[in-house]
Amino acid sequence: MLGVRIKDGDHFEAAIRRFKKQCEKSGLMAELRKREYYEKPSVRRKRKQIAARKRLAKMQRRARQQAARR
Repeated sequence: MLGVRIKDGDHFEAAIRRFKKQCEKSGLMAELRKREYYEKPSVRRKRKQIAARKRLAKMQRRARQQAARR
């Protein structure tokens, strides 16, 4: 559970900033966006496969660039 304690003399805006930072680090907002609508298992699998292909292509591109620099 996320929470921020406001210390004596602490500004409310600073507490809000700390809370937002905690939310971002924990991945809460990304999880909420992901669960906003139901995603069929077949669509989820396809999305993950596309992401894996993109990651692989990116790694291969970087490897080629590294080899070209040598």
